[in-house]
Amino acid sequence: MGNSSLRAPAETAVRQCLDLQGDESCAVVTDDERRPIGEALYRVASEITDDAVVLRYPPGEQHGAEPPAPVAGAMATADVVLAPTTKSLSHTEARSEANAAGARVATLPGITEDVFLTGLDADYEAIRRHCEDVLAQVEDAEEIRVTSPQGTDIVFGVGDREWNLDTGIVHEPGEMSNLPAGEVFLSPETADGTFVVDGTMRPHGKLDGQRLRFEVEDGYVTEVSDDAVRAELAAAAEEVGRDAYNLAELGIGTNVAVTELVGSVLLDEKAGGTVHIAVGDDHAIGGDTHAPVHLDGILTEPTVYADGAEVALPRSE
Repeated sequence: MGNSSLRAPAETAVRQCLDLQGDESCAVVTDDERRPIGEALYRVASEITDDAVVLRYPPGEQHGAEPPAPVAGAMATADVVLAPTTKSLSHTEARSEANAAGARVATLPGITEDVFLTGLDADYEAIRRHCEDVLAQVEDAEEIRVTSPQGTDIVFGVGDREWNLDTGIVHEPGEMSNLPAGEVFLSPETADGTFVVDGTMRPHGKLDGQRLRFEVEDGYVTEVSDDAVRAELAAAAEEVGRDAYNLAELGIGTNVAVTELVGSVLLDEKAGGTVHIAVGDDHAIGGDTHAPVHLDGILTEPTVYADGAEVALPRSE
């Protein structure tokens, strides 16, 4: 794919989503496998400000692995950070510290050139409005229930946890978003029930008829129907024990420009009208669990209830 084709999504990311200004500094953090995307973002940023850098390093070993110290240092001292990387920097201390220092951060974990083109071909102001509409329906609820025709029936206790908006609009100091963006999410305090993933989930990608069933008790996954997912969680449990099975996240997709699942969790979890539920680490999204894994599973036909009232979900066009 030619670098010129990456210019339009790079323009959207740098100008609309991050609103980079001429008197600001910008650090583009990428790795050897995502170099074309990193370079496309850097080219646009360098046309806006003279204080732009691109840093490249070998891909991390796993999602949530900390980047090299020089990269973390650059992130913490920049006004704007864009991170198209193979392994996610979203759930890292480097990202958290950059935000705490006032940086506006957009992470693009696992981004591919196809997903970059598809996911950034969107009106992010409209996505922000969809996020705000969903938030208005759920933010005061004490209990969220999700059901689906595939067999999902799970109840989440919100407790003192706060909902987060991933709008793609990152204009204020200390804000952070994934790109592509479009979700309302939280790390629930409690969860009990069953959820069935029928959309996309690592390590499989798009499931195409396969269904992965999870049983949840007292906020922890107790049974997993799929051998591959079970193995990933078991490997993480060797390091952190029960925390690997923490029910980490409930998210509602709001990006109506995503009209079909493509097998990329980064993009598919944002699809309007979907729900994703994650297992593992939640410390970066309002929880208190540190784990070397964060596995999102996407439900394609959910119904969501906030204290018994059905939530009107945005639907992909």
